[in-house]
Amino acid sequence: MKSVIKCNCGQRVLAKDVMQTGYYLRLFGPNFVYVKFRCSHCKKLGEQFVKQEEWEDGILTESPGEMTAEEHRKFKSMDKINIHECIDAHFELEKISSLAELREAVEKSTN
Repeated sequence: MKSVIKCNCGQRVLAKDVMQTGYYLRLFGPNFVYVKFRCSHCKKLGEQFVKQEEWEDGILTESPGEMTAEEHRKFKSMDKINIHECIDAHFELEKISSLAELREAVEKSTN
């Protein structure tokens, strides 16, 4: 399982937030990696020790999203969903009574 460093506010710490890293070596017991950061969300300073065996190169990088570059451009060009579209979608979903009907509705909307 990939370790994650989080601020006290719950925001994930990424490489751009890190101010300093270092090693905390001990004679007995596990060694640690020291990470000092400023949270990009709450702007508070924080620090955390991660066991050296749990430290990975990608711990401070964001995991790639599921969208392709083309999908990302498509969604960027679209307007925000307004309240009337949400209400319409709600009523359309109420009309569906089975999983088969839901599949048909999804296939129609993607074509």
